[in-house]
Amino acid sequence: MEINIDKNSGFCFGVLNAISVAEKQLEKHGTLFCLGDIVHNNKEIERLSQMGLITINHSDLENLYNTRVLIRAHGEPPQTYNTAIKNNIEIIEASCPVVLKLQKRIKSAYKDMSSKGGQIAIFGKEGHAEVLGLLGQTDNNATVIGNNFSGIEKLNLNKPITLFSQTTQDKEAYEKLTELLKKKHQKNQNSEGESFRSFNTICGQVSNRGPRLAEFASQHDVVIFVSGKKSSNGKYLFNICAQKNPNSYFISDKYQLLPVWFSQVKKVGVCGATSTPMWLMEEVAREIEKLSEKT
Repeated sequence: MEINIDKNSGFCFGVLNAISVAEKQLEKHGTLFCLGDIVHNNKEIERLSQMGLITINHSDLENLYNTRVLIRAHGEPPQTYNTAIKNNIEIIEASCPVVLKLQKRIKSAYKDMSSKGGQIAIFGKEGHAEVLGLLGQTDNNATVIGNNFSGIEKLNLNKPITLFSQTTQDKEAYEKLTELLKKKHQKNQNSEGESFRSFNTICGQVSNRGPRLAEFASQHDVVIFVSGKKSSNGKYLFNICAQKNPNSYFISDKYQLLPVWFSQVKKVGVCGATSTPMWLMEEVAREIEKLSEKT
């Protein structure tokens, strides 16, 4: 049996950088607080926890003083930094540069829209850490539009709209939303010709994975997709695999593998989300090899 690991799978740059920053801090200090899960993968969190990483939430942050706290790749709203200053907390910045750039763009666009009586719309997952950070740039006055386009009804189609996207959203869905909003806005705009603008702010490194993964899935008899259950990106990419190859299976670790999946199979592909560590995919591949020897 031939077992291949997708070379394009695994941590994106933002996650890789955040983990690297965390590891250096842990080597130097022994312990480090992280605001929220550093990555949506329990196995990687367990590894870093053993090194001394302590995951906290925003309520914990309010009662934390005189220490160091890592800001993960997803980014944070301004309020988090204000709390850190108030509590004498040293922020260890590991926000993804792509996310930080988007935060600045939204903050600038919000000032512009406010002066024109316009609105900011964000295509993203309600409650997602990155989206909360983006909302914070607008004093939580932006409208979040979900994957099913819920939230559109909250927009005033007679006023200017500037649309952005969470960096990890589906590119095709964003394009459909843009066309839909553009048509609705043009239909409802007043005689002054109020403007509609959209900016595709989806990370290229993430959006390019879909087509590559579809090709990878089609080249194998069975596809094992490794991801944490919390990962939105994992769910999105697995669906791409499943659509291209019905013999695709979603697992979080090697213990979920079933021997029956590999009976009379010649080629197996192992891949994962942007939050899946390469060491975990390698571990799964080794386990598949052991199972194939038994069948």
